[in-house]
Amino acid sequence: MADTKKIADKAERKKLKRAVRKAAPPKAKRTTPRGSQKKKVKKMARGQTKR
Repeated sequence: MADTKKIADKAERKKLKRAVRKAAPPKAKRTTPRGSQKKKVKKMARGQTKR
């Protein structure tokens, strides 16, 4: 991102940020699926609620 601390006008700042975002090269495709590192949760028992 461009450094926009010095620009006081919000519209001007937004315009600059959008231009930088558009000019940035596209990100590479993911090699691993999203959330693959998350801890897997076991399915709960179906039927009557367990209290």
